[in-house]
Amino acid sequence: MIKFDHVSKTYPNGVKGLVDVNLTINDGDFVSIIGLSGAGKSTLLRAINRLNTTTEGEITIDGQSVTKANKQQLKKIRCSIGLISQQFNLVKRSTVQKNVLSGKLGSYSTLKSVLGIFSRKDYELCAEVLEKVNLSDKLHDRCDNLSGGQQQRVSIARTLFQQAAIILADEPVASLDPATSQEIMGELKTINATMGKTVIVNIHSIALAKQFSNRIIALQDGKLVFDGTPDELNNDVLRMVYKGDSFLKELKEGEA
Repeated sequence: MIKFDHVSKTYPNGVKGLVDVNLTINDGDFVSIIGLSGAGKSTLLRAINRLNTTTEGEITIDGQSVTKANKQQLKKIRCSIGLISQQFNLVKRSTVQKNVLSGKLGSYSTLKSVLGIFSRKDYELCAEVLEKVNLSDKLHDRCDNLSGGQQQRVSIARTLFQQAAIILADEPVASLDPATSQEIMGELKTINATMGKTVIVNIHSIALAKQFSNRIIALQDGKLVFDGTPDELNNDVLRMVYKGDSFLKELKEGEA
């Protein structure tokens, strides 16, 4: 369980990224975060693994403080959290296999990490997770020879290899075409449903959020302004979140 307790974030220039956010995300939830650009979506998402530090309040995971964790404790917490981003964050000249294997480097000793020493079990698990995302035939291909959708699947496979209980996806489909976006969100939903992983997605597409999430939260100027089911996210709520019909119309036209 992830809990935000009166969490705020103020940047050095005075901009408020988060304002007194209180939020509980349960194990196995598939949560989409929506809102205008600059609403605080990425700030909230990346605060969970403390890639963004907060200025007030506390974030805990299963009762353990993320905000107060020391360096060693934070390293352990991050090993249980996978991150998928819009940029894929892959070593493009390396093979699919090497990129997936890198998912566990944070849990290995410095010597093993430097030398890239992996066990037979690691290689078997790598093959297993690549099969789950339909990339078994790409094991030894370089990542720069893959399509955008395939590269994002490598990122997903890496988090599965990491055996993370929580998957954070920061605009994972923003650079993909609509059909591939559907496929990637479908992969994340399957992982959520069959493996019980908690998935939290920062996303601009209302349609995809409603289709794949069991819960949607909305931010506006750093404040949590909606927390409910896809069915509860009606046009009145969307007008409030996106500050009027003009923003809502523009958003829906962008999805058409």
